[in-house]
Amino acid sequence: MARPNAPDRFNEEKATYVIRGSGEAGDKPDLERGSGVIRDVVRKLPVRPGVYRMLDARGDVLYVGKARALRNRVSNYTQVARLPQRLQRMVAQTRAMEIVTTNSEAEALLLEAQLIKRYRPPYNVLLRDDKSFPFILLRMDHNFPRVQKHRGARRAKGRYYGPFASAGSVNRTLNALQKTFLLRSCTDSFFANRSRPCLLYQIRRCSAPCVGRISKEDYARLVGDAQDFLEGRSTAVQKRLGDAMTEAAEAMDFELAAVLRDRLKSLTFIQGSQSVHADGLGDADVFALAAKGGQLCIAGFFIRGGQNWGHRSFFPAHVAGVPEEEVLASFLMQFYEGVPPPKLILVDREPAECTLLAEALGETAGRKVEIGVPQRGSRRRLLEQAVRNAGEELDRRLAESSSQARLGRELADLFDLEGPPQRIEIYDNSHIQGTNALGAMVVAGPEGWIKGAYRKFNIKRAETQPGDDFAMMREVFHRRFARAIEEDPERAKGAWPDLVLIDGGKGQVSAVSEVFAELGIDDLPYVGVAKGPDRNAGRETFYLPDGREFTLPPNNAVLFYIQRLRDEAHRFAIGAHRQKRAKAMGSSPLDEVPGIGPARKKALLMHFGTARAIRSASLEDLKRAPGVSAGVAQAVYDFYNPRG
Repeated sequence: MARPNAPDRFNEEKATYVIRGSGEAGDKPDLERGSGVIRDVVRKLPVRPGVYRMLDARGDVLYVGKARALRNRVSNYTQVARLPQRLQRMVAQTRAMEIVTTNSEAEALLLEAQLIKRYRPPYNVLLRDDKSFPFILLRMDHNFPRVQKHRGARRAKGRYYGPFASAGSVNRTLNALQKTFLLRSCTDSFFANRSRPCLLYQIRRCSAPCVGRISKEDYARLVGDAQDFLEGRSTAVQKRLGDAMTEAAEAMDFELAAVLRDRLKSLTFIQGSQSVHADGLGDADVFALAAKGGQLCIAGFFIRGGQNWGHRSFFPAHVAGVPEEEVLASFLMQFYEGVPPPKLILVDREPAECTLLAEALGETAGRKVEIGVPQRGSRRRLLEQAVRNAGEELDRRLAESSSQARLGRELADLFDLEGPPQRIEIYDNSHIQGTNALGAMVVAGPEGWIKGAYRKFNIKRAETQPGDDFAMMREVFHRRFARAIEEDPERAKGAWPDLVLIDGGKGQVSAVSEVFAELGIDDLPYVGVAKGPDRNAGRETFYLPDGREFTLPPNNAVLFYIQRLRDEAHRFAIGAHRQKRAKAMGSSPLDEVPGIGPARKKALLMHFGTARAIRSASLEDLKRAPGVSAGVAQAVYDFYNPRG
């Protein structure tokens, strides 16, 4: 038995074991063969908690599950007649299993959520909208703490407030915090190099601690007020501001009174702009589930310090045939795998294994976590609002799905596809007179943009001439589909498109035809989409590989959809190009010289003045530069003078 490293969240000293089944490899689903693999594994299993993974013939993960007693749980899959059809299909594809034992069932539940998020198996309920949530970070590693938006790992020293449901909600709160508490938002380097206040001070959104316009003690009081507000003690902050405003007015200091009045208005605006009020609730998340037409929606409200920090709707995948209580439990574990759980979680129904779920989340949070279904009072009213939101969002989603399904059918008819496309790839190029050239690919499916599949291609082949759009398209398509052939020649992983749209006309389509002919791809539909005369949207011409051309009526729904697809590719390409151009503006020709770090680059530039002067310098001149050794001088000279 192997003893691999345990997952990051667990202690590596805990005993973990991996056991593999010995089933024969085979590509075709076979129920008897799959159940035989499972029976072989069951004989080797201990009766203790753990996590199991079902693997197919290629070694891809089909399903991740947890168990209180591994042998008892996994043996259930050998009784195929009692399994629902969904699990029978899974067993039929199973060719091996991996087992990891844990010290407790709660630990197994945590590991299960982590593995589901990592492998995204096709037979598990999946939280599709699992991108990181924004937080407000109050940095505490500086004499004058900085307030900022934060995503990702929480490594910086400071206090984190969140999650917020969207970037918009956190930006609105940050703007109001700046108006109310005048905290700085600039970086430490910007702060250290100021000689006079910046514009934020002029518009009363910062107290300008960088140039001493506020003392460290007074700034600390502002930080304390901001912390009180973010932690739900806003009433005390309002009272202090109100008292200070009254005192300033009585002292005839009307300018200060006006400043305090504006700060008080900003604080009131934040509270008044919240559509959900949860005074006295503290930190809590509220979730409600709605199901209809084979789809399911979970609406969530995020309450921190009694304040609503936004709401979001989620549409988990692979929920067909799964009890709603199990869907909710799986959703909660995956959601809190990346977000710290609050003390209280309110739900509209009890999730499966609720006690175990609360125990596992408590282990993650390092304190007790309560999961409850409120029956009356303000908590029940808050939950009812979440229930309404879930139902309304699901109705909207179903209406959009119906419209999208119709567009898919019409798109298939228009381009003679076998059926509505499940994956559409759209390509565009971006450059300025050949500089910083790149290609972009965006991907759309029946449920919208698949942003995790977006790709950008830096144009780097020597044979691709700057500004040659056709050559750029050839390079992009060759790299994209040569790799697809190498990684997924059977087209079984869902990474091949059903339709390719190209932003361009005959030339671009011809370039793609050459690439596909070279790679031996003759069954992939692709279409060029070119704007009409004067590049007018609404007069697009479509170019097919066989030379046919056609247009659509300006008010055609499919035309509008294709325009949205093309515009998204254009947006992504332009954005990627701007990033590349901005990076290039801050680069130096010396960056390409091997062995030249920041210190030596600075020494050379200080001595010669410009990169051009360094390029034309003799070897002896380079050796005389301060801080530059003979070896470094030789490396620089050889780089710019390869022939000596």
